[in-house]
Amino acid sequence: MNLRGIWAIYHYEMTRFFRTLLQSFISPVISTSLYFVVFGAAIGSRIQEVEGVSYGAFIVPGLVMLSVISQSISNASFAIYFPKFTGTIYEPLSAPVSFLEIVIGFVGAAATKSLFIGAVILATAALFIDMQVMHPAAMLAFLVLTCISFSLLGFILGLWAGNFEQLQLVPLLIVTPLIFLGGSFYSISMLPPLWQTITLFNPVVYLISGFRWAFFGMADVPVGLSLLAIAGFTGICLAVIWIIFRTGWRIRA
Repeated sequence: MNLRGIWAIYHYEMTRFFRTLLQSFISPVISTSLYFVVFGAAIGSRIQEVEGVSYGAFIVPGLVMLSVISQSISNASFAIYFPKFTGTIYEPLSAPVSFLEIVIGFVGAAATKSLFIGAVILATAALFIDMQVMHPAAMLAFLVLTCISFSLLGFILGLWAGNFEQLQLVPLLIVTPLIFLGGSFYSISMLPPLWQTITLFNPVVYLISGFRWAFFGMADVPVGLSLLAIAGFTGICLAVIWIIFRTGWRIRA
C-alpha cells in the first residue's frame, strides 16, 4: 500500500477545501437554519410530535442526511472530474499508485469534507432544539458509512460525466428526489399502506431510518437491514469503480 501516494492525493484535496472553508461552512448553516424556519416552524406548528419525538428534533437526522449525501456526491464528483477535464488525471494514473489507492485518496478527502459539514449541521441544529443522541457510536458509524458510500457514488459520476451539465444531472434529477421521498421530514408509517411498500424500494430510506434510530431508538426499517443496505451499496460502487479502472472507460483517450 503506497501510503505516501494516498496522503499526497488526500492532502491536496483537503488543502483545496480549506481554502474555501468559510463558504463551505456558511452554506450548510444558512440552509439548515432555513429548513428549521420552514419545516420546524410552519409544519411543526401543525405536527407537534412524530412517534413521541418533537417534530423539530425528528427532522434533524433527515437534514443531516440531506446535506451529507449531497455534499459527498458533489465533493467526490468534482474532485475527479476536474482533473479529467483539465487532463491532469494522467498524472495519478501514471504514478506508482493502484486504482484502490487513488480511490482511497479522493474518496477519503470527499468523505472527510462531508463529515465536517455533518458536524456543522448538528451543531447548528443544537442551537434550535434540545438534542440528545441515544446511540452516539451508531450515529457516528452511520454518518461515516454514508459519507464514504455516497462519495464513492460521486466518484463514479465524476468519471462518467462528459461535461459540467452531466455532473449535476444525476444529483438533481435522481438523488435529491430520493432523499426528500426517503423519510427525511416524515416517518413512512404516516403514509398509506401502498406508498409505504413503494417507499421501501428507495435505498435512501434505509440510511435515514438507521441514522434516526441512532438518535431516538426508533426506525422505519430494522437497523440490521439498514447496515446491510449500506454495505451492499458500498460494495456495488467499489465493483463499478474497479470495472472502470480495469477497462479505462471514460478515463483513457
